[in-house]
Amino acid sequence: MSQLSTLHHTPLFQLYQQYGARVVDFGGWALPLQFTGIVEEHETVRQHAGLFDVSHMGEILIEGKNAESFLNHLITNDITTLQVNQAQYTAMCYENGGTVDDLIVYKLEDDTFLLVINAANIDKDFTWIKQQTNRNVTVRNISNDVGQLAIQGPKALDILQQLTDLDLAKIDPFRFVQHVQLDEITNILVSRTGYTGEDGFELYVATDQVAPLWQKLLAMGKEDGLKACGLGARDTLRLEACLALYGQDLSAEISPVEAGIGFTVKTNKKDAFIGKDALLREKTNGPNRKLVGIEVVDRGIPRHGYNVYRPSDEEIGYITSGTYSPL
Repeated sequence: MSQLSTLHHTPLFQLYQQYGARVVDFGGWALPLQFTGIVEEHETVRQHAGLFDVSHMGEILIEGKNAESFLNHLITNDITTLQVNQAQYTAMCYENGGTVDDLIVYKLEDDTFLLVINAANIDKDFTWIKQQTNRNVTVRNISNDVGQLAIQGPKALDILQQLTDLDLAKIDPFRFVQHVQLDEITNILVSRTGYTGEDGFELYVATDQVAPLWQKLLAMGKEDGLKACGLGARDTLRLEACLALYGQDLSAEISPVEAGIGFTVKTNKKDAFIGKDALLREKTNGPNRKLVGIEVVDRGIPRHGYNVYRPSDEEIGYITSGTYSPL
């Protein structure tokens, strides 16, 4: 792993080799592409459960008297509908409707929100948010202090339940509980969210507790088929579930409406938001282009960037994401 030493590392980097990971450069991060094989890991998540290290994701804390109104101006969804301990999928956009990032917002308290953003966008997003900030809001990048694990699959709940007295079944999708204790590890945020299309949880924990939690979960879940999973299976799983990936299906040139997540754009909310006029035109008139799914019936995989043509050789689009679908 010496050639990866100059990259960003998650708290689990030193353990990857122990679990047989094939580590690659992913947007400047040294991350596991796979442990036992992409297809095997994909099928494990669909049939049992998989554990992902997603500690490279970014976390930004927004606090203050005007935190809610500031955030509602920043994002496309309507943050005023959230209750404490509820999360929301949303996007940040430029004035022209292009996407700054897609993200999840967690309402921790009435005046405190946690934004979970894409790893490749941490610096860009933090700068963008700071540029919009008013004096009654504090914005802090806490990415280096927070690690994240995702346990996903039909057996995820039963495995995680063995480590806590909290009734996890009572946590609804896009709801979370703060200050949870899992075995001897405390102060964990347990969220019923994920990026695989399966039921599961995302666990936010202090960086020095990521490795102990990882090891505890894999040991506890072994009998139920829990396995470590890498970025390869994460990508095939999310694509099978039609979940967008920033940098491919969403970008500064692709709006949420074009990408098929127009449900996150609430043009009728009370607060005006950045990009509203452009996105309202797209929702009213329809976008000039849109993301659609295609299936290749012959051999071969359409890869990111490939052009798409009619039989007449007229170019009609391009591939944003493409892969072999194990299921």
